[in-house]
Amino acid sequence: MEIVLIMSQEHQTLPKAEIKAVLRAESVPFSVKNQNKGVLVINVPEDYTETLKTIGKRFSYTHEVCRLLIETDKIHLNYEIEKYPWKDIITTDYAVRAKRMDKMDKFDTTEVEWEIGGLIHSKVEGVNVNLKDPSNFIRLIFIDGKIFVTERLFKVEKKHFYNLKPHKRPFFYPGSMSPKLARCMVNLTGVKEGDLVLDPFCGTGGILIEAGIMGARVVGVDIDERMVEGTKKNLEYCGVKDYEIFQGDARDIKLSSKVNAIATDPPYGISASTGGEESQNLYAQALVTMEEILTDEGLLCMATPHYMDLHGMIDSTNFEIIEQHHIRMHKSLTRVISLLKKIDGTRQDQ
Repeated sequence: MEIVLIMSQEHQTLPKAEIKAVLRAESVPFSVKNQNKGVLVINVPEDYTETLKTIGKRFSYTHEVCRLLIETDKIHLNYEIEKYPWKDIITTDYAVRAKRMDKMDKFDTTEVEWEIGGLIHSKVEGVNVNLKDPSNFIRLIFIDGKIFVTERLFKVEKKHFYNLKPHKRPFFYPGSMSPKLARCMVNLTGVKEGDLVLDPFCGTGGILIEAGIMGARVVGVDIDERMVEGTKKNLEYCGVKDYEIFQGDARDIKLSSKVNAIATDPPYGISASTGGEESQNLYAQALVTMEEILTDEGLLCMATPHYMDLHGMIDSTNFEIIEQHHIRMHKSLTRVISLLKKIDGTRQDQ
């Protein structure tokens, strides 16, 4: 079956990368059919419908997960709607909503919704329109002259990301990462429920919160005792119970077992503590430790400022960069999200 994902358009590359990482983590076979203007179309086996409904809650840069019913255009829309076997999928109630992906495509979406809703109603008996909480949500997506008629499987709730903004949590410190980006970084590592996730620069715990909510076991380290206590408060507030948080140096972390993934946003030396160490040196030394405590199959997702040479910092490790995403924060700062994996071989300095 073909699945249509409506993605956030606030970033060019992160939404697609996150979708692919989550599908792989959850062992969902897929192939990409096409992508355009905030819409990704993938092929997935028919028996994964319920799985997609479940894993949809993991996404941060995806708004809706829908099953494609009809692909058509404006000329043939009504004809295709009238011949589709709606009684096979709509048994109780439904709603129809239209979305224009190109804002320059001017037409009245409400008028389209009423017209298509009426055509569907004429094809099914004993069902009602329910605009508040329908059993079947029919989503029409208008994009580049095409129309995707879909049934929505899952909608990602924005409320979570709003309610857990850094300043809304019990412990706040300036410079904290947004929940949406923190969730995405965890997803990029391919974390599964029950995996052990480390943030060696945990700060106020934003990344660990998202990993914990997804069912991972979390470990956090920070050199500042205030951050350690603050992270514990924030994790408890968010209902995350399976955690270990302690004061320590990211360059010298001792754990009883290796971690499945690392996601971290180290201090940039602007509004966060680096313990008096120059950031570039701190990162390079911490990367050596991260390599030692990460499983061979594990991934590291790391945020750095654009002016730091991550390629140079991994020279003394067996890490390689497999993808990067650039986020412009303001005029003088671009945040680079890098995904790294361990490669076979001997360190270059040995």
